[in-house]
Amino acid sequence: ELGVDDGVIVARTDSLGAGLTKQIAVTHEPGDLGDQYNSFLDCEEVAPGDLANGDVVLNRNGKLLRPKRLPSNLFQFRKGTGEDRCVLDCITSLQNGADLLWIETEKPHVGQIWGMVSRIREAIPNAKLVYNNSPSFNWTLNFRQQVFDAWVEEGKDVSAYDRDNLMSAEYDDSELSAAADDKIRTFQADAAREAGIFHHLITLPTYHTAALSTDNLAKEYFGDAGMLGYVAGVQRKEIRQGIACVKHQNMAGSDMGDDHKEYFAGEAALKAGGKDNTMNQFG
Repeated sequence: ELGVDDGVIVARTDSLGAGLTKQIAVTHEPGDLGDQYNSFLDCEEVAPGDLANGDVVLNRNGKLLRPKRLPSNLFQFRKGTGEDRCVLDCITSLQNGADLLWIETEKPHVGQIWGMVSRIREAIPNAKLVYNNSPSFNWTLNFRQQVFDAWVEEGKDVSAYDRDNLMSAEYDDSELSAAADDKIRTFQADAAREAGIFHHLITLPTYHTAALSTDNLAKEYFGDAGMLGYVAGVQRKEIRQGIACVKHQNMAGSDMGDDHKEYFAGEAALKAGGKDNTMNQFG
């Protein structure tokens, strides 16, 4: 269908944390897919005489229902229906051609993910999940709180910690922080083994690395370190680690440009390269 032989279709499914929708599904009979989706809407039963101008209503099982519509014109789902909606969306996607599922959750929690995947596999035993290890999560806070909660259940003394303030730097060298970091380190392996995740991805990491590195460079370059902030923090590391971008002229295509000029102009070509080019300083 996409013109790609042996391609893979990844279905980006409903988000677990979503609470609003602009869609009311088309339904033709009770129990069809549209009716199942609409059953998640937060509705109130109304009589014909109670309807206001412009109201949207549904007829379900002989009852007239008015979905709760916000001033933004979005409709509200019933609270607590997020997992059910995700499961229905995932099963439907797999039944209609998807190879992999991309599920979004509101936190990185292996148990929560497996709770959904196990329900999906009741209908589709070989269901495979793609999971976004998203920078949108506060990974440090989430895993510190998970460890805190686990310790409480185990009866371990947590009096030294404030659960609502676990992001504080004062806990960075604590036993709880070390346990949380270890869980973050093994999250991919744990989630693959225990929650059926087939492929882990991470969205926008370079957006954050670029912002962080630029901020750090600016502080050093315009601070006491001066140019050493760039040399020690960037260029020398590029050289030691064999990062090709240290020769940024080459990466920008100067060699290809020189080859092109030489092809047409021969010895008369005015080239960017040569023995005096600064790129030669990098070997």
